[in-house]
Amino acid sequence: MDYVAALTPPLVMAVAFTALIVTIVRTQGGANKAKEDGIVDAAAARADGAGQQRRS
Repeated sequence: MDYVAALTPPLVMAVAFTALIVTIVRTQGGANKAKEDGIVDAAAARADGAGQQRRS
């Protein structure tokens, strides 16, 4: 029965990791995707603009 005790933690972690990945994949996209993409694009443009101003 030692093998059961040895295999339980890795199996629990594998199930939890799989559930995490499934949750992440399911929450991608949806109604807020365009809004989130816009926020990221604006932040990237702001960071790019600030970097170009420092070089000038």
